[in-house]
Amino acid sequence: MIRLRSWEYWPLYVVYFPIFFYWIWQAILSKSMFFFSASNPTIESGGMLGESKSKILELVPDEVKPTTLFFSKGEDIKAVITELEHENLTYPLIAKPDMGERGWHVEKIRDQASLDKYIQESPVDFLIQEYIDLPIELGVFYYRMPDQEKGEVSSIVVKDMLKVIGDGRSSLRELMMQYDRAKLQVATLENERDLSVIPLEGQEVELVGIGNHGKGTTFLNGNHLITEELRQQFDHLSKKVDGFFYGRYDLRCASYEALNRGEMKIMELNGAGAEPAHIYHPGFSLLEAYRVLFRHWSILAQISRANHQRGVKYLTFGEAREIWARIKSKQAVA
Repeated sequence: MIRLRSWEYWPLYVVYFPIFFYWIWQAILSKSMFFFSASNPTIESGGMLGESKSKILELVPDEVKPTTLFFSKGEDIKAVITELEHENLTYPLIAKPDMGERGWHVEKIRDQASLDKYIQESPVDFLIQEYIDLPIELGVFYYRMPDQEKGEVSSIVVKDMLKVIGDGRSSLRELMMQYDRAKLQVATLENERDLSVIPLEGQEVELVGIGNHGKGTTFLNGNHLITEELRQQFDHLSKKVDGFFYGRYDLRCASYEALNRGEMKIMELNGAGAEPAHIYHPGFSLLEAYRVLFRHWSILAQISRANHQRGVKYLTFGEAREIWARIKSKQAVA
């Protein structure tokens, strides 16, 4: 009933069903079912499907991204540890699939045992990333027309990690059962930590340290943070990312003032498949969410057609079939 009452929990295919028809309309206007593939010319499929996170991160300037290492599925544990030591990476770490969406299989690795388990069980190629211990995690959506110098920051989502406040009497499990969003995560977290612990009165316990909606993080509308100063910072940054015109930066920063100065660490850059995730703010109406989504799909199509006119080719059916086959094969293994 919790999931039924709030559309933010509905399956993606249900929420996006009306968008499908708008995609068809834009495909007709663009004369290609895969018009989106021209949005970000240096990213496979424009970042809609099958793209490699590590290859996208390679486009991002080193000074604003964490140390990130790529490993193949089935990598020898000793080889992974050797690479981590070479890069002076220490626990905690973040592990994630090189190809995956909506936080699938993303984990915070706290010790050697957790790392061994992740490596052994990872069904796909994966990344080990430096954990950025900064207090604010955001998703900043940016786009720019290819023939323009200035772009726009159209969405900011503030990620409020899943947490509970102790009362000195109740266990973590009992505290979680008092809160709908946390209640949905009990079955998952009981396999990861001891939920019988009783926090002190007033003690704040962060249950999940990853800004993942599927793991209970609350997505808050942060559009009030959009300023001209911020837009200029993302103009400056995005022009350094070769071939990037549309998508969302997932980042951490020390403060909003630091963000406005361009001081941040970018954990991921998502292309054409990215969402303006502020729409998942609790209570955000589905009608307003569609207004935002339709607007962004319109912008995506405009950017794609503009790049196509400048010589960027659309994905062919054959190329799309190869990408889809690769995705299905990885899903089958997973």
